[in-house]
Amino acid sequence: MYRMNRRQLVHAGTAGALGIGLPRLEALRAAATRQQYAPAKSVIFIYAVGGMSQLETFDMKPSAPAETRGEFQPIQTVTTGIEICEHLPLLARQSHLYSLVRSVSHPYTGHGQGHMVMQSGRTALPIGFTSRAKRTDWPSIAAKAGYATKSRNNLPQALVLPELCDNEGLVSGQTAGRMGPRYDPWLVKASGTSKEFEWGPCPDCFHYDDKGFQRHQCAANPVFETPKLGLPNDVSGQRLSSRFDLVGKISRGQRQLEKNEATVGFDRYRQRAIALLTRGKTRQAFDVRNAADPVQDRYGRNKFGWSLLMARRLVDVGVNIIQVNLGHTGTWDTHQQQFPVLQQRLLPPTDQAVSALLEDLHQSGQLDEVLVVLASEFGRTPRIFVPTGAKTGLPGRDHWGPVQTVLFAGGGVQGGRVIGKTDRQGAYPVAAKKTPEDFAATIYQAMGIPATASWYDETDRPTHLYGGKPIAELF
Repeated sequence: MYRMNRRQLVHAGTAGALGIGLPRLEALRAAATRQQYAPAKSVIFIYAVGGMSQLETFDMKPSAPAETRGEFQPIQTVTTGIEICEHLPLLARQSHLYSLVRSVSHPYTGHGQGHMVMQSGRTALPIGFTSRAKRTDWPSIAAKAGYATKSRNNLPQALVLPELCDNEGLVSGQTAGRMGPRYDPWLVKASGTSKEFEWGPCPDCFHYDDKGFQRHQCAANPVFETPKLGLPNDVSGQRLSSRFDLVGKISRGQRQLEKNEATVGFDRYRQRAIALLTRGKTRQAFDVRNAADPVQDRYGRNKFGWSLLMARRLVDVGVNIIQVNLGHTGTWDTHQQQFPVLQQRLLPPTDQAVSALLEDLHQSGQLDEVLVVLASEFGRTPRIFVPTGAKTGLPGRDHWGPVQTVLFAGGGVQGGRVIGKTDRQGAYPVAAKKTPEDFAATIYQAMGIPATASWYDETDRPTHLYGGKPIAELF
């Protein structure tokens, strides 16, 4: 792949995400997809933080022993032969719009490791890995997809909302890592975080105490608010633009800046800031709490619903990849009292918000242009147990890397399919095993990123973007 040096890049005026001229990148994208399908314009990567159970969602085992099958029953979807959990009735009606990959697998059972491999799409851990984010981490899928795609409407290519995965420190796998901080996905922080709660789609939070699972209302912080993107009262949009024009004129007179590696990045961020601050439609995309009542009611008036509504609107204004974190720490980490937590607090809002998103995109005719993915850092153990020291004394499931189910919809994916199969306990893949690399490659291919694409670390060392093969059965 052709690589410009930094001086050529500045002189050419191309802040190309792959380090190549944008016309050449577009030609590669076109060649890569000409014989397949039009690439998706956007991706919404829904990430269930904590480890969503495959056995209580999309890969139920009703014939297994009680300690495996659990308390929930499967229901038939509108697609013959596909059953999912009874507490996902809205998604059951939309099975023709999505496909399930029941055989995504990696070898890790720790949260930090799971976050690293599933958010980066790379199974081998980086040298010096810790569960806390470091600049030696592999870049996240969102960072690499943003790096490899062209900005539209002068907006950031990659956003994460409504909060980062944080467990007494930023969890690994979420940043641009070795690519450097200027390629980190933009964080749209819309959710207040408080020590008063740990789990759930606020305001319907929950916690565990000596009496068991309890609903919990947050008091200290706003549960969800429009990001503060407004201008100061005395600065109009026109005045702001004039200020940036003046800065631009001064900058152009300082030729010495061309020698500074940060020049291109600074200019790009300045332009992105203008777009976010001054464009009415873009600012409106973030203001989901003021959406029409029927819209909020359909998505759900909670953190899950508002987050996916925001992602839906960001697709319309031209953001390439939006990662939506459903939770910030152990939301889906159901070690204890799993069944009432899932039934009452997690599955209904997820079912409502994800189904509203798919329905919206389908009815607007945009589903083919938007890839929707729902995944987690791992699945859950095939055996139910009561963990030592559990306050509730009621069972749950432990972490389980060997298998999880991932949902794909839109972006060229054919709906109504099941790819892969697990054993009778839902513990291991027995057909069509897929890796985190295959998972990531599917996203890249759907976006039209060429298989020859590379990313470069801060020492200009190249690494292939693709580490696996796209899941061909989806298309």
